Amino acid sequence: MNKKIFSVILALSVFFLYRCTEKKPTTATQVVLANPEFGGFDSQVLWGEHLVTIAGCNDCHTPKKMGPHGPELDTALRLSGHPAMMPRIDVNKMEMEKKGLVITSDLTEWVGAWGTSFTANLTPDATGTGNWTIDNFMMAVREGKFKGVPTGRPLLPPMPWEMYKHMSDYELKAVFAYLRSIKPIKNVVSAPLPPAMAMAAPSTENKTVEPKASKQK
Repeated sequence: MNKKIFSVILALSVFFLYRCTEKKPTTATQVVLANPEFGGFDSQVLWGEHLVTIAGCNDCHTPKKMGPHGPELDTALRLSGHPAMMPRIDVNKMEMEKKGLVITSDLTEWVGAWGTSFTANLTPDATGTGNWTIDNFMMAVREGKFKGVPTGRPLLPPMPWEMYKHMSDYELKAVFAYLRSIKPIKNVVSAPLPPAMAMAAPSTENKTVEPKASKQK
């Protein structure tokens, strides 16, 4: 056989052998499918932290402090909700309700037609979610029930539970695992307030109806 032809055949054989035995890099999709419980992260807690971050939970549930570029998250109070000692928003709430406006202070107090709501303490303290079970958490997110109990009041705006309820069981369990891992912070969040307009409306309850005077003939 011609040495030149033999060299070409040998080179092609080595090339195809290398291509067949070369290890292909693992893609991100393959990692997620191989480890669905952790979403490709090293642990359930890390996946939960990722989900809490991209879902914007800190926007409302973490108090803010002033930084060099304006308000920023107060990480020392991460996810502890509306600070108990913070003064109320100084606005005409009745006017806000009439105009359909929502005013926020620190993004932890919200005023709207439903009244005034304060963002909850999500830390694993007894004043937060410390006594919750995973079933309570699931019901709170899936059914919009306060404290995750069937008899709880509906969750109020701005909590977007109608969107979060579409998270998978894997995702919700990861979020709950992360909430269990953060620093417990004692903070008793105020109960929501009813609408100012409803409070100002005259009540007809317990009013005595005076009988009409009869006409004298």
